[in-house]
Amino acid sequence: MVKQTLTFKRTAMLFALTTMCTLGAQAQKILIKGNVADGTGEPLIGATVKVKGDATSGVISDMDGNFQISVPSEKATIEITYIGMEPQTMKVGKKRQFKVVMTDDNALGEVVVVGYGQQKKASVVGSISQTDAKTLNRHAGVTSLGQALTGNLPGVVTFSSTGMPGEEDPKIVIRTQTSINGSNDPLVLVDGVERAMNTVDLSSVESISVLKDASATAVYGVKGGNGVILITTKRGKEGKAAVHVKANATMKVVSKLPEKYDSYDTFRLLNRVVERELNINNESGWGSYKPMAIIDKYRNPANAEEWDRYPNVDWQKELFNNTAMSYNASVDVSGGTKLVKYFAAVDFAHEGDLFKDFTSGRGYKSGFGYNRINMRANLDYSLTKTTQFSTNLFGSNGVRHFPWGKSKASDSSAYWASVYHAAPDAMRPIYSDGTYGYYAPRKADCPNSVMSLARSGVENRTNTQITTDFILTQKLDFVTKGLKFTAKLSFDNTMVEEKRGISDQYMDPQLKWINPDDGSVSYDQGQDYHESVAWTTNGGEVNVKSTYRRLFYLAQLDWNRKFGNHEVGAMGVFNRNESAYGSEFKRYREDWVFRATYNYAMRYMLELNGCYNGSEKFGPDYRFKFFPSASLGWTVTEEPFMKNVKKYVDMFKVRASWGRIGDDSTGDRFLYSDQYSYGGKTYLGGSGWYDSPYTIYQLSRIGNPNVHWETSEKKNLGFDFGFLGGLITGSFDLFKDKRTDVLLTKDNRAIPTYYGMDASVANMGAVDAHGYELSLKVNKVWNKNLRTWGNFNMTHAVNKVKFADDAPLKADYLKKAGYAIGQNHSYIDHGFISNWDDLYAVPTWGSHEGEKYTGDYIISDFNGDGQITSDDKAPYQYTSIPANTFSTTVGAEWKGLSITLQFYGVTDVTREVNFPTFERETHIAFKEGSYYSPTTGGSLSLPRWTTVADDGNAGTRYMYDGSYLRLKNAEIAYTFRGAWVKRIHLNSLRVYLNGDNLLLWTNMPDDRENNFSGNASVGAYPTVRRFNLGFDLTF
Repeated sequence: MVKQTLTFKRTAMLFALTTMCTLGAQAQKILIKGNVADGTGEPLIGATVKVKGDATSGVISDMDGNFQISVPSEKATIEITYIGMEPQTMKVGKKRQFKVVMTDDNALGEVVVVGYGQQKKASVVGSISQTDAKTLNRHAGVTSLGQALTGNLPGVVTFSSTGMPGEEDPKIVIRTQTSINGSNDPLVLVDGVERAMNTVDLSSVESISVLKDASATAVYGVKGGNGVILITTKRGKEGKAAVHVKANATMKVVSKLPEKYDSYDTFRLLNRVVERELNINNESGWGSYKPMAIIDKYRNPANAEEWDRYPNVDWQKELFNNTAMSYNASVDVSGGTKLVKYFAAVDFAHEGDLFKDFTSGRGYKSGFGYNRINMRANLDYSLTKTTQFSTNLFGSNGVRHFPWGKSKASDSSAYWASVYHAAPDAMRPIYSDGTYGYYAPRKADCPNSVMSLARSGVENRTNTQITTDFILTQKLDFVTKGLKFTAKLSFDNTMVEEKRGISDQYMDPQLKWINPDDGSVSYDQGQDYHESVAWTTNGGEVNVKSTYRRLFYLAQLDWNRKFGNHEVGAMGVFNRNESAYGSEFKRYREDWVFRATYNYAMRYMLELNGCYNGSEKFGPDYRFKFFPSASLGWTVTEEPFMKNVKKYVDMFKVRASWGRIGDDSTGDRFLYSDQYSYGGKTYLGGSGWYDSPYTIYQLSRIGNPNVHWETSEKKNLGFDFGFLGGLITGSFDLFKDKRTDVLLTKDNRAIPTYYGMDASVANMGAVDAHGYELSLKVNKVWNKNLRTWGNFNMTHAVNKVKFADDAPLKADYLKKAGYAIGQNHSYIDHGFISNWDDLYAVPTWGSHEGEKYTGDYIISDFNGDGQITSDDKAPYQYTSIPANTFSTTVGAEWKGLSITLQFYGVTDVTREVNFPTFERETHIAFKEGSYYSPTTGGSLSLPRWTTVADDGNAGTRYMYDGSYLRLKNAEIAYTFRGAWVKRIHLNSLRVYLNGDNLLLWTNMPDDRENNFSGNASVGAYPTVRRFNLGFDLTF
């Protein structure tokens, strides 16, 4: 009994002790709740909240920005982080409910990615523009990152030329071009290493910075002379793993193609032309005149026979589908602990083809297409409290699908040529008996693209890219506080396989043509011809010339300290690039970079940059050169005398920068050295000339030992401002660029033909450029649920060649000097020859003078020699790159609903679009405008048929004002926040419908912004409008 009593007492005491310990432990844990929002009051989904010093305690804010977390005591501190926002820390104390407002992107605390590092926006003194993933995601329907940049960054000018799958990347110019014949492309860096933009997927991009003035670009030396685009990919943050899934389906339609008359209207116009030419050609064109009864058959055939005999083909409808589909899907996971942070992503993109399927039973499907899969893993390891090791692993496999042997967009014109050069009445693409049509009178001038595409074979070209970065960061505070060392080693490899597919060449099909005049049938191969299906397959081969490898290594020292109100910083960088294509010798580039910064109380800023560059193109005496830059900043609103206006003026800062940057992008390698080529034979004399039996080395290029760096001196004056508590923010920049010692290649040298070989590259040019940029942002928060905003930016930039190696006897207006780079020239028309007096008074034509007639243009005799020749082509309007670009984006957000509209336009640009009506006696007539007659007037001279006009008679007819305004992007999206979202274990769910290139207002006959993918007369794969439906979720 006593024993049982003692056992009971011990059990009771143990239970009481356990209960007390449990209650004590529960008493130590404190549950706090809160809400995380941005500066506009919009809830932030997925913000990480954790107890400082305890990496395992993290939670993530939900759909409404709410969170709850247990903390050990009232002395604890919580940390709140969110991508793109300034971290927040809060002491718990007696509070149990917290309202956390994160600093948004428009605040002064924004971090801007600059050369070799980051800076707070408030301390930046260079001309830098930046955009983020949220902005880029509005363009989710495009696979080209370059297209997503259009209109979103002031100073960035983009222009597209083709909609071909896998080839849609636009050309990009920062501000304006300043090199006469070198590259004007900006330097593109992905995570600090020079890489192509076209393989980067939108879903992996964290931010994009564009560096424009010398202060910002000088640290990249010669490669940054045309501006720098810094692409930063996403990285993991400390906290629980977050899985992000995004998918969309895009419908593409042809945007705009040149309009042609149908057969009916074409013949009516032709009759009018024939009537006009009766007085010129002794009625030789009268046989082409058609009575209305016949013309009507083209539009209203009575039966199947007449349908074949009198074609009225809309080649655009015959070739292209009404729609084509594209798809994009991506999955990424990110998170981490104190020791390891990770971001891993997979992205798949498919671009469908607008062309119809013309297989013709040959066992394969031709056409165009593009598939790409990207994989990325960014890892950060904290080896010690002061040592971090990071790796960036990226792989891309892109496969382009196109007709055999046509890898370039400019090589594929035969497949859309009928849209531009086939007459509607020429032939049926496929006659009713299944035979392909051809135009017997002029087969080469009137192509059948349906037949060409159906029998084009198919080729797959695979581009495989693997890049690897290893980065070691070591804090050296034990040496001196604020010192840090970074080392980077990068390997890039790109392999290109081509010629994998089916070659279906040299096996022509039977073709026929029905003569509409008598109904007779002509066969191209003979009536008894039997075609064979004997195509061959090819397993692919490596394109050695496109195979690329790069080794990049860097060592960097950074030092940053703060002494009261004084912040000082210094940076030193050594980097080296070793790269090569195919079997060529390696190319080397070496840079030594420094930067020094000073900042007093965010009021006065000073920055000095310098880069010591070396280039293999120049001889030993000119190989290396130092390029400096300096910039100053003054935040006026930090002055005491501005205290009284701070209520209205949030921020006003003045920036000024100057610097010199080199450029060596022109010409081949080793410009200073003579070049010998193996091959060719010398001649032996005697009674005749005979080849020597020996093959020899011959001098093929004379080097220039004095060739040296092309130098650009850049100046920039900028103003940053903010008013009325963040309601209005913006910036204004004035810039000037003076480029001297411009490198000129053989095509731009004034060397007589008896020189004997190509002229050497020489420093003989000078170009000036200037302009301004304006950026305005308006952000209005009406209440907790409603926000409206708008962004406007514009750029004006022009250039002028101050000196070029022009032939001295050329007329000034024919020289490059005094005009913009790429200035368009044209014969200048002013009115029409309206009567016989005009006909005899105007200057004579250089050719076909006897066929000049009333109704032709009066062409200006610019050199006054009485004759119209090529010397009369004068500077006309502008270049093919716009001088003015502007973009306006407006949006509204109400609860979970958001609406965005972006308009983008350009002015002061000229584009040649040369689609002559009735060219080479084919029945092609484009809708160009009204034709002139003495009684009714008109804006165009009638085309010719059997007669020929001088080249100059076209005047400015095919020089179009390239200005346009387009609804570039529109989006409506909804973010669901109901309890049902949480029940299906999602943190967020966003559904969106957006479109790209939706509306266009322009005088151009098509939607191409430039001719770089195909000249003005052959057109290009049609550009497209996109309608995109997708969802975006995290869990």
